[in-house]
Amino acid sequence: MAGRIEDYALIGDMQTAALVCRDGTVDWLCLPRFDSHAIFAGLLGTEEHGFWRIGPAHASDAEPPTAARRGYRGDSLILESEWDTPRGTVRVTDFMPPRDGAPQLIRIVEGVSGRVPMRSALRMRFSYGRVVPWVHKHEGRTVAVAGPDSVWFDTEAETYGKSLTTYADFTVAPGERIAFTISWEPSHKQPPPLPEPEQSLEATEDFWREWVEHCTYHGPYREAVVRSLITLKALTYAPTGGIVAAPTTSLPEEIGGVRNWDYRYTWLRDAAITLSSLLRTGYREEARAWREWLLRAVAGDPENLQIMYGIAGERELGEAELDWLPGYENSGPVRVGNGAAHQLQLDVYGEVTEALHLAHMTGLARNDYASLLQLKLIRYLEQHWDEPDEGIWEVRGPRRHFVHSKVMAWVAVDRTIKLIESGDADGPLEKWRELRDDIHRDVCERGYDKERNTFTQSYGSKELDASLLLIPQMGFLPPDDKRVIGTIEAIQRELSTADGFILRYPTSGENEGVDGLPGDEGAFLACSFWMADDLAMIGRVDEARKLFEKLLSLRNDLGLLAEEWDPRLKRQVGNFPQAFSHVPLIDTALRLTASGAYGG
Repeated sequence: MAGRIEDYALIGDMQTAALVCRDGTVDWLCLPRFDSHAIFAGLLGTEEHGFWRIGPAHASDAEPPTAARRGYRGDSLILESEWDTPRGTVRVTDFMPPRDGAPQLIRIVEGVSGRVPMRSALRMRFSYGRVVPWVHKHEGRTVAVAGPDSVWFDTEAETYGKSLTTYADFTVAPGERIAFTISWEPSHKQPPPLPEPEQSLEATEDFWREWVEHCTYHGPYREAVVRSLITLKALTYAPTGGIVAAPTTSLPEEIGGVRNWDYRYTWLRDAAITLSSLLRTGYREEARAWREWLLRAVAGDPENLQIMYGIAGERELGEAELDWLPGYENSGPVRVGNGAAHQLQLDVYGEVTEALHLAHMTGLARNDYASLLQLKLIRYLEQHWDEPDEGIWEVRGPRRHFVHSKVMAWVAVDRTIKLIESGDADGPLEKWRELRDDIHRDVCERGYDKERNTFTQSYGSKELDASLLLIPQMGFLPPDDKRVIGTIEAIQRELSTADGFILRYPTSGENEGVDGLPGDEGAFLACSFWMADDLAMIGRVDEARKLFEKLLSLRNDLGLLAEEWDPRLKRQVGNFPQAFSHVPLIDTALRLTASGAYGG
């Protein structure tokens, strides 16, 4: 059985990622890309669907011992796990070196004290656990082949096969180091080069140290901010600049429920806000790469902007269910692809335009096509801003006039007006100023409940929505506006859990199925960070700090967050780690630091 979501560590090479459990088991790895088929899919099923465990030899493989200690080596993505056993202490170092060639997962076992018996158990299952590969020896190396894929396994330890699994039993003494590596290569090509684990470890550590040195944030929450930045960098697909929302699929928003989605794609919204956080902390190269990705992805058809694309800009992300996988803790179905790709979500025009605006304001070199794209997006909004859509939360029910979507349409127009006013683009300035005023007036008249002094989820509705917390952050209204304060307080009253965390919108009781889906969900972590931001903006800084630090306490021991927090089970739920949780963590830390609202 897979571990709790928060029991996992992330390692990756900026092209794909693996999840490593506390017991030394890699339960998830897709090769060669984030969105490729998994060769270890035990996370969404059982060990029969693929895993790789390295740890102290144990009488029962069904209950392997968990590490006594683990952590990342400094500010890097190199994981170190240590076990204390009756015979001594052993350390396993897991990492994926940033690559130019074949993707590699390297695991180095090191004796710390005593003589510790160890076992490596490698069970590769291709195509998300469905295909048992042909495993054989080739010139002294072990290779697993199935269809277009081959995975090469290299180690100095003696290996043997049993029950369709490759084992190595060995003992490590103090100072002794034994490395294990898997490398992927298309099956029709020559074998990948023999790995050089120690050199790769040194190069990987150098890479992360040099990358973190560019961070311009040095405030009181630096540890949390840097770990979040490293996580966001790990979710970036280096060859193209695309940013995945998470490296996993179908980790449930409700344990045992059906709200299970594939997040291994580039949502324009998530990528745009990720870009904003990177820019605010000194990472302009990532911003440039993402802007180039965006221009390629929408090239030729900006009027039909999709809400998400593949990591290389692919448009077709057809959704399917993998019925041979039971799902994480039996939370089915397991889905790959995402049918929401072709939804109409008008807010993405605002998020993309805001990101381009911020890139421009922070001095990123001008790109004429980026300015042209921005103008084309506004021309589209001119004709469509007043239509209903599926909104930021991708509801699978009927389209509505979501207030957040209209606010973000206003943002798109407002930022484009600023671009024209700066002299870096030409457009019908007066016409678009009128459009900006029209959208603002429409939202304030039709999306605001005067009796309750709050904006609502959609025109004519009574429900609230946490996305309304972005109204002051986007500059739609000033923080001291009574309608903003009323909305913040209404959301605190009606969308807070007993722990004080914020739900996206009501999904239980009479509101069950409001989004076209059965079941419930946890508190969406980004929304709680937004609340902390808003509280700071309206002067309630002590309350903001307390909420922020309470949110920080939800991170696992490695500083990682999933999409949501289950207030009943007191555990993380949803895809993991989630960019949409780590981005607002960074933004709130920056705001609280600027306001001086921190303890100690």
